[in-house]
Amino acid sequence: MRQGPESSPRAVTFTVCSPHILMTSFSFAWRIGSAGKLSRGWSGSFICAIRGYNLLVSRIISDKVIIITGASSGIGRATASALARKRAKLVLVARREEMLQSLAEEVRKAGGTAFVLPLDLRQRDQVKQMVHSTQDQFGRIDVLINNAAFGYYGSVENTPVEIVREIFDLNFESPLLALQLVIPIMRAQGGGHIINVSSVAGKRGLPLSGIYCATKFALNGISEALRVEVQGSGIEVSIINPAATRTEFGANVRHGDVTAKFEAMGRIQSAEEVAAAIIQCIKKPKAEVYPYRASRLLVWINAVAPSLVDKVMTRFFRERISARANAST
Repeated sequence: MRQGPESSPRAVTFTVCSPHILMTSFSFAWRIGSAGKLSRGWSGSFICAIRGYNLLVSRIISDKVIIITGASSGIGRATASALARKRAKLVLVARREEMLQSLAEEVRKAGGTAFVLPLDLRQRDQVKQMVHSTQDQFGRIDVLINNAAFGYYGSVENTPVEIVREIFDLNFESPLLALQLVIPIMRAQGGGHIINVSSVAGKRGLPLSGIYCATKFALNGISEALRVEVQGSGIEVSIINPAATRTEFGANVRHGDVTAKFEAMGRIQSAEEVAAAIIQCIKKPKAEVYPYRASRLLVWINAVAPSLVDKVMTRFFRERISARANAST
């Protein structure tokens, strides 16, 4: 049966996993709960045991139902491949069906379960279809990884309103609607994990990427607010902030009043490195994760001395700024 927003948020259910994991985890959790039986009574101990069980299995990836958007390439694909080796149940979402089917075959060969949903998440009805189809297929949603996004090179001054609308539809409104839909499901099942793949660009605006940065700032904002709002519900909310990553993302960036292509600045991490950070975050949830740890330094410096970072940006992005100036003459 589909679990909708009207379902009771107080319902408690067991996380689906293999029998030996269930028995071992619940046995240990029961001991934890039973330690308080004198003060709580047996019914209180049982509820405590269930909560302890849910906490224990939250660290186990095997059999978790995990939605990955933008799964056909890059960070999404690398994450799916890594989770498949841990026998997760993966819901693979992207527009390119052929690439999803190819990935699904890899997932199954690696020991995971794959459910393919070729959808365009810029459309609100298709975001709803993603969540409802997953719930109908598996009966639960343990992890939502909001990863789908596209980039845009162009000045803030001349970015067309149509581009603003489209990029916010995918990069911000799609993950917002998805998390709004999964929260009641996660509450009813006793917990879950929402992982929003943002960017270091969501912490510091970059010249000629202002509109893309704005979508990531917005994603970070709702993630931070939501993290506090769902405390005590068993739902974790995490932000992943990759730096420059070697994927198709750069090749598929849209161009506005700047048509030149640019090389990423500094160290370029692999999609597999980001995927490893995401998996570690599933095992041990954190509020924020920086797969390239040195990039956190930029965030700290910008918080203390933004004018100094402006000067550094002007120097390191001189080529981009010049390209825009030449294009406008």
